[in-house]
Amino acid sequence: MGWDFDAFERSLTSAAPATISAYRSDLRAFAAWAARSGVETPTEVDRALLRRYLAHLTTRRYARRTIARKASSLRRYFDWARRRGVVPVDPAAGLTAPGGTGRLPRVLRDDELRVLLDDPVVDDPPPVRQRDDAVLELLYGSGLRVSELCGLRRADVDLDARALTVWGKGGTQRRVPIGEPGAAALAAWLHEGRPQLATPDSPSDAVFLGRRGGPLGPRDVRRLLDRRAPAPTHPHALRHTFATHLLDGGADLRAVQELLGHADVGTTQIYTHVSTERLQRVHRTTHPRG
Repeated sequence: MGWDFDAFERSLTSAAPATISAYRSDLRAFAAWAARSGVETPTEVDRALLRRYLAHLTTRRYARRTIARKASSLRRYFDWARRRGVVPVDPAAGLTAPGGTGRLPRVLRDDELRVLLDDPVVDDPPPVRQRDDAVLELLYGSGLRVSELCGLRRADVDLDARALTVWGKGGTQRRVPIGEPGAAALAAWLHEGRPQLATPDSPSDAVFLGRRGGPLGPRDVRRLLDRRAPAPTHPHALRHTFATHLLDGGADLRAVQELLGHADVGTTQIYTHVSTERLQRVHRTTHPRG
C-alpha cells in the first residue's frame, strides 16, 4: 500500500490547521528522503531507517526542536497506519529526537522593545501605525500566538473588561487579559484605524485587516516586524519575551502556562531556563562579584 497521506490528513479532525500543515510537510519530506534510499512504501520502513533519518536531520544542522516535531509527525502517522492495517507493526513507537542542547528562545532586550513598541522608525499612514501598535502590544503584552492574533473576531474582544477570548491549538479556548497599553492601542485601531482600511469586501468580524482590507495573515505580521524591529525578529520572539518577563517578575509557572495556552506545563518549563539564563547574564554584567 502507498503512503495515503490524504486519508491520514482527513483523520486529523481535532488538529489545528497549522498542525495538519506541519504533519503534511514533515511526512512528505520523509517519504521523499526514504525514496532516495529505495523505500517506496510505509511497509518497508523499519526502526533503523527512522533513526537514520533523524540522524540525517541532525547532521544537516536542523534545530533540535524541529527534529522533535518531525519525530512527533512520524509517530502520529505510523500509529494511524498500524491502526488502519497499513503496517503490521508500528516502527515509530517511542521514537524520540537525538539528545543534545536545544536552542533557547530569543528574548528581546529592553532597548529593542522600546523601539518596537514606543519609538518605531517608520513613516506609515496613521491607520497602519495604529494597527501595528495594537498587533505588537497584543503579541508582547498578552503573549498571543500569531495564528491566534490573526484569528481574532470582534466578539472575542471585551475592551471594558480588558480581556480577549482566544482560540488556540486544537480549538481550545482561553481568556487572556490585555494590559492598559494594549487596550488603548486596540481601542484606537478599532474605532479609528480599522474603518479607514476597511472596504466593502472586508470581513466584518475580523479584528485585524491588511492594507487592502483583507484579513491580516501571519506573513503580514512578519513583514510588519521587518519594518519596525531594530534587529531581525520573529513574531514568536514577542511571546517568548512575554513569558520570560512574567517569570522574571515572579509569576507562578502554572499561571504562565494558562496565559500561554499550553496543554502541558512541561512545554512552559523551557521559559524557566530562559529566565534563569537571563538573570545570570544580568548578574554577570552588573554585579562586582559577577
